[in-house]
Amino acid sequence: MNPVPAAPTAPSTLRRPGRRAGLAALAVAATTALAAVSMTAHAAVPAPPSGWSVVWSDDFTGAAGTLPSSANWIIDTGTSYPGGPANWGTGEIQSYTASTANLAQDGGGNLRITPLKDAAGRWTSARIETVRADFKPPAGGVLAIEGRIQMPNVTGAQAAGYWPAFWSLGSPYRGNYQNWPGIGEIDVMENVNGLNQVWGTLHCGVAPGGPCNEFNGLGGTRACPASSCQSAFHTYRTEWDASVSPQQLRWYVDGQLFHTVSQSQVGEPYWTRMTGHGGYFLLLNVAIGGSFPNGVAGYTTPTASTVSGRPMLVDYVAVYARGGGGSTTPPPSGGVDAYGTVQAEAFNAQNGVQVEACAEGGQDIGWLANGDWARYDNVDFGSTPPKDFVARVASGAASGVSGLVEVRLDSPTATPIGSFAIGDTGGWQSWRSVPGNVATVTGRHSVYLTFSSGQPADFVNVNWFTFRH
Repeated sequence: MNPVPAAPTAPSTLRRPGRRAGLAALAVAATTALAAVSMTAHAAVPAPPSGWSVVWSDDFTGAAGTLPSSANWIIDTGTSYPGGPANWGTGEIQSYTASTANLAQDGGGNLRITPLKDAAGRWTSARIETVRADFKPPAGGVLAIEGRIQMPNVTGAQAAGYWPAFWSLGSPYRGNYQNWPGIGEIDVMENVNGLNQVWGTLHCGVAPGGPCNEFNGLGGTRACPASSCQSAFHTYRTEWDASVSPQQLRWYVDGQLFHTVSQSQVGEPYWTRMTGHGGYFLLLNVAIGGSFPNGVAGYTTPTASTVSGRPMLVDYVAVYARGGGGSTTPPPSGGVDAYGTVQAEAFNAQNGVQVEACAEGGQDIGWLANGDWARYDNVDFGSTPPKDFVARVASGAASGVSGLVEVRLDSPTATPIGSFAIGDTGGWQSWRSVPGNVATVTGRHSVYLTFSSGQPADFVNVNWFTFRH
């Protein structure tokens, strides 16, 4: 996420340094994206074509001057995540706020994200991200992320530094903020400096360099069809197709394919690292200044000519799925039997956790180090308490590196009710079942697996765990 100055390059080819990690898309036949160009909001999120289902959506139909739904969106504020890279890792200069001057529904079915400059020359704007972070294709199916958006209606010198975006990040980024680009970033739509262009990009692997050519990413660009990106609404869409082998990522504007990336292009282990975790969360924002607009312009933005107050309008955001059962796999919402096998990758939330293919079949959680945790909701212990718990673990930690696998209830900072120590088992896929005693517990709880160590290095992977009477 560290900003790297981009060399002045023709805007049709330049990609900005990695700002949001994500998947890239590959193109096949015409998409089923529903696209229309107009200046007004749709009455509702478009119904999906035959074979598709709506996984999640927001139509922004709230009253004028209200914030978007807190059930759907988290509002980011300030100039970084806590402990994350400064200036959001991109060199952008604005501060994000939760003020309705920067972020508000307009009463006409749109969300407005409005950058503003005060009398002292300080810029504010807004950035939001979905509460849900589990968007991924159903097994053997296709996921589509779509938004109908009008970019800020400003061009030329007055647009210098404007950077609207609709994008997604791999869920393991939450709470870690140092694992980009490995966890993946899919940029559905980006634009800078009021140019009539949409960029779509995948970020992955390692930086600098790697399979996604970081910090630039694997990107494609084109002009908006019919009307300019700034003067009208257009529909931006990325499809992640897990129904084909190799898998593909595809980018569209108004149903027209303009960029593709394939699984074979990225290669292993990088594709699995960016697709094997719990899924992605979506983001909308308008930044001001930073490495991408500066690199395209060839000078530092914004300038004295940059105007304040031109909003990005978002009609709707929707996630669709096709095949493989027709929806993404949600985290378990009912009761989980504490005495059954709980697959480690079936977490409801996590901090610092990544998912990978497991040599014993399925997936495991890995790269676990001090301070990481995974949460499992509604775990039912019944009325008879367990005597111990067992976890299937593996470690390739270096000599002298070890740590504790702990069980906590209802909070990642609660006193552990059980734990065991683990060090090198002979390799990161050399599995063994290790027991640990637990204190008396009954009823339903959120169970946290937490990981603590006196060293900062990764020390364990976990395949599954269970409790025993």
